Amino acid sequence: MENFRLKVFRTVAAEASFRRAAERLHLSQPAVSQQIHALEEELGTMLFDRRNGRVRLTEAGAVLLAYAHKGARLAEEALAALESSRGESVGELRLGASMTVTQYILPRLLGPFLRKHPGISVSIRSANTERIVEALASGEISLAMIEGPASSREVFRQRILEDRMVLIVGRRLAWPKAGPVQACDLREVPLLLRERGSGSRRVVELALRRAGLRHRDLNVVMELDSIGAIVSAVEEGLGAAFVSEWSIRKEVRLGTVRVIPVADLEIRRDITLIRAFGPIPDGPPGAFERFLLAEAAMARAEASLPAR
Repeated sequence: MENFRLKVFRTVAAEASFRRAAERLHLSQPAVSQQIHALEEELGTMLFDRRNGRVRLTEAGAVLLAYAHKGARLAEEALAALESSRGESVGELRLGASMTVTQYILPRLLGPFLRKHPGISVSIRSANTERIVEALASGEISLAMIEGPASSREVFRQRILEDRMVLIVGRRLAWPKAGPVQACDLREVPLLLRERGSGSRRVVELALRRAGLRHRDLNVVMELDSIGAIVSAVEEGLGAAFVSEWSIRKEVRLGTVRVIPVADLEIRRDITLIRAFGPIPDGPPGAFERFLLAEAAMARAEASLPAR
């Protein structure tokens, strides 16, 4: 129901790039440029400053963006009202997710969710936790799943799953020679970390600080912006790293990395649903939130059963 030109405009503004917007919308770059040019012609003003190879909103573009977000939300509410009258969920779910969730957790959840709600289409914005929180605040996404704590207090948070961060090394790194290590032993090994703003990095640094290790105590040789890049670097013997258990199941099975127990360090974190404050929303966002809560309750119930 949303005006297509405004949707294209919102996407270019979110990506600050005509090329990336075209990829998200599954359009050609000339088609995106044509839609923006037609919108500027219709409104009689420039919406983007394209000088110096960068795409930035003009003052008029910033004004329009605020109203475009409101229009998108109104369109979602209208669809929600229509679906409520029919007793079904239809429409678009604009979902945000941090890197680990996007790669390793969401695929396991979206399959059964979409089979249950075939009338819902999903678009996913993937970035580190800090940027996902910003996208939620600006209205680019309806709700999100992140790992680690949200830096903003302006969002509603609901714990969904628990994740464990483990220390891994590759076959080419001889450290350690045997057995579990102590947290203080981490001073001896080259360490790989996620980039600043990552929820994974924040959780690891907090745990290390509680164990008496600050950033200056560590031999951090590299910072990378994805879990996949970190695991690949570990496999090449470039250092050790803390990663989510979800992310290394295949590598552990193949033997390309090994998990090193740290005797006095246990790093657990919550996978958290975040959205604006208020009741569970209508429409696709509400359907997905209720689905997640049901899955979380089932997981907790199974975990509480005695072992046989």
